[in-house]
Amino acid sequence: MKGRASLVFCSIFLSILLISTALDTITIDKPIRDGDTIVSAGGVYELGIFSPGNSKNRYVGIWYKKISPRTVVWVANRNIPLNDTSGVLTLRPNGILVLINSSNSSIWSSNSSRSLKNPKARLLDSGNLVVSDGNDRDPEMNFAWQSFDYPGNTLLPGMKLGRNLVTGMDWYISSWKSTDDPAPGEYMERLDSNGYPQYFVWKNSSIAFSTGPWNGIGFSSSPKIKPTVYYTFGFVINQQEIYFKYELNEPLPTRIVINEAGRVDQLTWIERSHSWLLYVATQSDTCDRFALCGPYASCNINNSPPCDCLQGFEPRYPNQWYAADWSSGCVRRTSLACNQDDFLKMTGIKMPDSRQSWYNQSMNLEECKKMCLADCNCTAYSNLDVRNGGSGCLLWFGELIDIREVSQNDQNLFVRVAASELDSDRNKRRKSSVLIAIISAVVAAFILSFVAWFSFQRKNRRTDKYTRGAEVGNEDPELPLFDLVTVTSATKNFSSANVIGEGGFGPVYKGILPNGQEIAVKRLSKNSGQGLQELKNEIVLISKLQHRNLVKFLGCCLEGEERMLIYEFMPNTSLDYFIFDQSRKASLAWKNRFEIAMGISRGLLYLHQDSRFRIIHRDLKTSNILLDSNLNAKISDFGLAKSFGGDQMEGKTKRVIGTYGYMSPEYAVDGKYSVKSDVFSIGVIILEIISGRRNRKFHHLEHHHNLLGHAWLLWNEGKALELMDECLEESFSESQVLRCIQVGLLCVQKLPEDRPTMASVVFWLENEGLVLPQPKQPGFFIERNSMELTESAEFIS
Repeated sequence: MKGRASLVFCSIFLSILLISTALDTITIDKPIRDGDTIVSAGGVYELGIFSPGNSKNRYVGIWYKKISPRTVVWVANRNIPLNDTSGVLTLRPNGILVLINSSNSSIWSSNSSRSLKNPKARLLDSGNLVVSDGNDRDPEMNFAWQSFDYPGNTLLPGMKLGRNLVTGMDWYISSWKSTDDPAPGEYMERLDSNGYPQYFVWKNSSIAFSTGPWNGIGFSSSPKIKPTVYYTFGFVINQQEIYFKYELNEPLPTRIVINEAGRVDQLTWIERSHSWLLYVATQSDTCDRFALCGPYASCNINNSPPCDCLQGFEPRYPNQWYAADWSSGCVRRTSLACNQDDFLKMTGIKMPDSRQSWYNQSMNLEECKKMCLADCNCTAYSNLDVRNGGSGCLLWFGELIDIREVSQNDQNLFVRVAASELDSDRNKRRKSSVLIAIISAVVAAFILSFVAWFSFQRKNRRTDKYTRGAEVGNEDPELPLFDLVTVTSATKNFSSANVIGEGGFGPVYKGILPNGQEIAVKRLSKNSGQGLQELKNEIVLISKLQHRNLVKFLGCCLEGEERMLIYEFMPNTSLDYFIFDQSRKASLAWKNRFEIAMGISRGLLYLHQDSRFRIIHRDLKTSNILLDSNLNAKISDFGLAKSFGGDQMEGKTKRVIGTYGYMSPEYAVDGKYSVKSDVFSIGVIILEIISGRRNRKFHHLEHHHNLLGHAWLLWNEGKALELMDECLEESFSESQVLRCIQVGLLCVQKLPEDRPTMASVVFWLENEGLVLPQPKQPGFFIERNSMELTESAEFIS
């Protein structure tokens, strides 16, 4: 009796084993038809036939079994989809997987140089589909074919990114064309083995991004990618293979993905929030654009402009450089003298492009220096590996490009410069203390006699500086001046019929110059709340700014009592003229509104980061966004703007001037302003563009929040699309609208430090498929009473 029970138990056990094996396996007599799936033994991954996004095409793919919505990590027939549900994935007796369509034609197949006697295709808990002999005990090692050798847009733990130098196998990832089409898109990340190996993100035939060389811990472009309790990163380079891969130390769903916009992100699944968390983004700002600053220059995203020549170098073409075209880079200020040269030590940077480099793993840094100094073509050197105090040697030859400043990077770069450059710098430091003492004494003696004279002259200049056009011309010979007769004639003697707007400055007139050019004339009113200081401020700032999303300043007229600014004429007036008017808002389709939001963002990014000075606008609102004949957005009205120099990032004023509804909390309450004040304002504008409603005049039957509060409530309820203007229902893109709402809410967060920079805003708006941070509570998230304050604000504390 006991023997019979044991026999029954063994039979049941073998049946369960066979069933569990069948669940994750494709065999010759068990193909996969549309609707069938196999699941890895641990229930981690599932393989079947699916349709991506809104597409009706069918593909064989692998996705996470327990994660919703479906997240696909591998696609077999990326280039040739099935057109219906008749597809069948079969395993042939020789061990080749074949996808058959309704015409019984093969549209995709695996390949193998080995012929198998008892082939099986098994889906592993790693996400790898492996074809091996069914008699092999370890199919993960003794496979004839594996899906890991043919990545799509995703790199899973255990996959290789690189090249097998013996077989020629090339492991790279490439973006999907769109969320509906997994065919290879414009971008791919691929190993470049010239010089010391590195990885490039290619956009078609152009390099978009470089990881920089591996330093033993991580790639120099991404100092945050370091081993953690969750991940182990590795880079292998030997005679047979060169590859990068990462492994999991904890069972945590994670993937590295190159999205449709070319950004490579490491994402981790957070079960609590049922969402993918952006763990590391390899490209985060403008400085990550490959070779943005050209040769011998470094990029710092916190500087304006971001590009600067290395010490001992100067712009190759200064005119291009100061026009924000840095591609030509820099050249040496002093010629080299070969073995008499010295080396400039640079810290906290991404290492240059290493295609023109040489390396040795056994040399030390001193030997590396001697070798570089002895070769007149060597331009820089560094340790190859930063671990354990540093080891190995990496030499660069030719121009140094794609350098940027990064934090937490322990690898130092030693750049070859003429010895006189460093001697000059050392002499300057030695002499500085003596010079300071001498200069201080001279200045102290001079100031006493100068103060009285200066005060008298300053008083005189204030009296007549802006009453005589000729004097302004003498101060700035490049400032275009219009005579009063020309402006009066152009505006038909300032006819009321030519008034096209009215602001705090005064009326704005349309005019036509004798050459036929249309102009807009801002005329300072005698009763204006803004005056000479604001006029002067606008002239000084706008005359130095050039960007396609800033209104073009043509000149000014300063004769007698007249003070006027002349701009290019904008035929479509301002943004508020359209989006807040029931009869006109429908003429701005979603595509137009999105491009307007992008234009404003790019213009503001230029002001904050890429212009000669860091400019804080302080009065950004829809009425100050003008639209040209093609509905391109142009930021205007710089009367309240402030410029920052050097490292200054914020300021404070006792005279708070601006527009309620657009002012950030810290500026409205405490008079503190920074680039984050403008970010708050553009967040308001983005939400107004989407909704077609004014922030402060917004009313709702169920609450007394403003537009920001209403958007926040809808976002938390998962009803964000209800914010959208009804007239956009026929033209909108759901993903774009939701992304813009999320970006708008991120911009209007209460605390300045929580708000993104404009570089991030532009990057987020431009790129689909990014995982954005979740917004926090917006500023002014309090319910109002029904009384409305006036929209303009000016108070002194």
